[in-house]
Amino acid sequence: MTAETFVQRRGAIRVDLQLIADMVDAKSRVLDIGCGDGALLEYLVHFKQVDGRGMELSQQGVNACVGNGLAVIQGDADTDLRAYPDGAFDYVILSQTLQATRDPRGVLQQMLRVGRRAVVSFPNFGYWRVRLGLLLNGRMPTTQTLPYSWYDTPNIHLCTIRDFLDMSASAGVEIERMIALGKDGRRVGSAVDLPALINWRAEQAVFLLGTKA
Repeated sequence: MTAETFVQRRGAIRVDLQLIADMVDAKSRVLDIGCGDGALLEYLVHFKQVDGRGMELSQQGVNACVGNGLAVIQGDADTDLRAYPDGAFDYVILSQTLQATRDPRGVLQQMLRVGRRAVVSFPNFGYWRVRLGLLLNGRMPTTQTLPYSWYDTPNIHLCTIRDFLDMSASAGVEIERMIALGKDGRRVGSAVDLPALINWRAEQAVFLLGTKA
C-alpha cells in the first residue's frame, strides 16, 4: 500500500497519534503496545518505514491489525513485555493505555528495558474540566478522553500529569519531551510553565522518555 492509498482508506490519524509519530525516527524498530486497530502502527510503517510490531489485548483489535498486514500479536503489557530481550526496539509506544495497566510503574520500566526510548500518552485526571465536574456534580466525570462511566471503564489507575512526573522521577526515567494538549488536541502550555499550570490546562499529554545516565 502506498502512502496515498493509506490516506484515502484511513484518513488523518488523531492529533495525539500524529504527535507520537513525529517523535519516532524513520526506519527505526518500533513496538506499539495496546495498538488497537493499528492506526498508528500502520501510519508508522507506511510513512516512516519503521520495522513495526504490535501487541494488543483484544482479539478484535489483533484481527483488524493482521487483516491490514501488520505484525501484531495478542498480549498483555503487564505480563508479556518480560518475554522481549533487552534493547530489542528503538521505541516502545503506549498510547492511551497506561491508565488501564495493573502496574503502570512496572510497565514503564519494562518499556525502557525493551526499548531505547518510550513514548507514553494518557488522559490527565487533573484537567480543569474533570476537577470542576467532580466538584459540581459529585460524580465521576466524563470527558472526550475519559468517555466511560465509572462502572464500565477499563481505566484502573487514572493519574494526573504531576502524578506521572513524580512516578517517572522515582523510577529513574528521564523526560526528554512533553507535549500537553487541551480540548480538541490543541497544544497548551510551554516548557517554562509550572507543572501545576500545565496539569490544570491539559486534557491529555504525550511524553518521550529515556533512562537517566
